[in-house]
Amino acid sequence: MEQETYQLLDIRSMEAFDHGHLKDALNIPANELIERKDELQTEKKIIVYCQSGVISTDQAELLSGFGFDACSLEGGYDKWLLNHFQETARNADIEKSIRKKFHKSIFSKFTKAINEYQLVREGDKIAVCISGGKDSMLMAKLFQELQRHHKFPFEVVYLVMDPGYNERNRQIIEQNAKILNIPLTIFETNIFEAVYNIEKSPCYLCARMRRGHLYSKAKELGCNKIALGHHFDDVIETILMGMLYGGQVQTMMPKLHSIHFEGMELIRPLYLIREEDIKHWRDYNSLHFIQCACRFTDTCTTCRPNGESASKRMEIKHMIAEMKKVNPYVETNIFRSIENVNLDTVVAYKKNGVRHSFLEDYESC
Repeated sequence: MEQETYQLLDIRSMEAFDHGHLKDALNIPANELIERKDELQTEKKIIVYCQSGVISTDQAELLSGFGFDACSLEGGYDKWLLNHFQETARNADIEKSIRKKFHKSIFSKFTKAINEYQLVREGDKIAVCISGGKDSMLMAKLFQELQRHHKFPFEVVYLVMDPGYNERNRQIIEQNAKILNIPLTIFETNIFEAVYNIEKSPCYLCARMRRGHLYSKAKELGCNKIALGHHFDDVIETILMGMLYGGQVQTMMPKLHSIHFEGMELIRPLYLIREEDIKHWRDYNSLHFIQCACRFTDTCTTCRPNGESASKRMEIKHMIAEMKKVNPYVETNIFRSIENVNLDTVVAYKKNGVRHSFLEDYESC
C-alpha cells in the first residue's frame, strides 16, 4: 500500500509514543480520539495501532462508526517491531556515531559523570542493568566504548532480568542486543506473577523486588556495582516532583551505597546526558526499543503506580518544557540548584535522618 493512501494513527500515550513509533504516525491517545478526530485525514485509510493490537481493534471500529475507513494493525507496535528488525551488520556504524556525531553530547558527558562522581574504579566489576529501553541499551554501548579507551582495567556484565516478560518483549530485547553486539547475561524471576494481583501500588512493589533481584544476581556474579540508566531529565524531574508533590528538597544521587547488600553500590553513569540526545542517537541509527515490558502494559495501558506517579512525572516534564520556552536555561538551573544549597538560608534540613533547624545556631551568630 502506498503511504500516500493511508494515515498511521498511534493511540498510545504520549510517553509511549515518545519512546518509539512508526515513521510519520500521528499520535492521538485513545482517550482523546473522539474529541480530536477532526485531525484525521478523511480521504485516507486510517491504520490504527497500539502496543499489542488489543485496544486499537476497538478504536478502529469506533472510527468506522464515524465514517472513517479504519482498520487495526494486527499485533500492534510490538509485532511490527519484531517483523522489521534489520538483520544487516549495523553495529560498526552505531559505534562510530557514538565516537563521532554524538561524542560531545553523549560520550563526553558519560565520561564526565564517570570522572566527576568517581563512578568507576580500577578492579570494579559492574553489572550494567538492561531493561530493554533506549537508556539502558545506550548505557551498555557506552560502557563498551569506555572499556576500549579507559586507562585502567574493570569488568562489565550486561545483565538482563526477565521478571516474566511476554515472548514478544523478550524477543525485542534479544534482537536489539544482537544488532548492538551486546553479550547479554539473562536470568529469570517470577516477579510479574508475584505482583500481578496486588491492587495497591503493584509497580512500587515490582520496582523494589526487581532492584533486590538485580543486586542479588550481580553479587552472585562477583560484581560490586550495578549501573542503572537514569539520565539528566530523570534527575531534574525528580527534584521538582519532590518539591511539588513530596514537600521536600531531594534528588536522584549519582551513586549510592546499598543498605541491604553490603559492599554493593548503585551508579548512574548517564547522569549528565539529556534525554533529547538519547532520542536523537536512537533515531539517527533507526533503532527501536521497548518502553516498558511489564505485564500490566500488555493491553496497551501505561505503567502507573496507583495510576498517578507516571502521569505526575509527565506533568512535570511538560511543565519544564513550558518554562524552557521562556528561559532556555531552566533545566540547567534546576540541576545546579541542588549543587548550590546555601544552608545559611534554609529554615530546616535533615542529616542522616535527623532534622535540624536554623534556630540551633541562630543566637550564636
